[in-house]
Amino acid sequence: MSDATEANGTAGAAQAAGTERSDDGGAGGRQVRVVLVDDHRMFRTGVRAEIGRTAETGVEVVGEAADVDQAVSVITATRPEVVLLDVHLPGGGGVEVLRRCAALMADPERPVRFLALSVSDAAEDVIGVIRGGARGYVTKTITGTDLVDSVFRVQEGDAVFSPRLAGFVLDAFASTDAPPLDEDLDRLTQREREVLRLIARGYAYKEIAKQLFISVKTVESHVSAVLRKLQLSNRHELTRWATARRLV
Repeated sequence: MSDATEANGTAGAAQAAGTERSDDGGAGGRQVRVVLVDDHRMFRTGVRAEIGRTAETGVEVVGEAADVDQAVSVITATRPEVVLLDVHLPGGGGVEVLRRCAALMADPERPVRFLALSVSDAAEDVIGVIRGGARGYVTKTITGTDLVDSVFRVQEGDAVFSPRLAGFVLDAFASTDAPPLDEDLDRLTQREREVLRLIARGYAYKEIAKQLFISVKTVESHVSAVLRKLQLSNRHELTRWATARRLV
């Protein structure tokens, strides 16, 4: 379906349902300013194309960033209502962005709210960003329509999670004891952890490279680094290590 056809179909559906649209964008005049933070440019382009049609969705993409430093700079400069934040970023990951934007999140007049949008569905990633202050966590399998709805819900102060991930958060915060730190896991970078999980789930190097938008050689380098840091010898040992820690 072409953009024009889709736009016409959306407008027609809204008109048929009696939904009013105002000149300030979006159904019922709703509008939200958003910053996209993800280290994959093609993914950012796709998200912008999917949800950033302001006249239809009410979402205005006011900035993009590919790493932690860029993210903090763009967020500080644009002061969006909502930031779509990837968990794994160069420079310290999404948790570091949250840490450095704590004052913006706490602003009583113009709070900046964060919604994690990641390929990862690992419990420690979900819990980490929620503890850091994010208002929700959805995976990249989400549809454009649901993502727009999630953005507006976060803007309004709601907490939003993909159905499977909500259990992680409930379990984590129902316990009075914080999960123990894993020193071995802490030795790995965010990207190495991502590769580790995919290896443990049985993905081939080519499949990992395609999913993470990196080369097969880069995947091999990450696997070698993981094996070295964890003092493991092969893929089988790596899978057992990850399974024992419930990372798969």
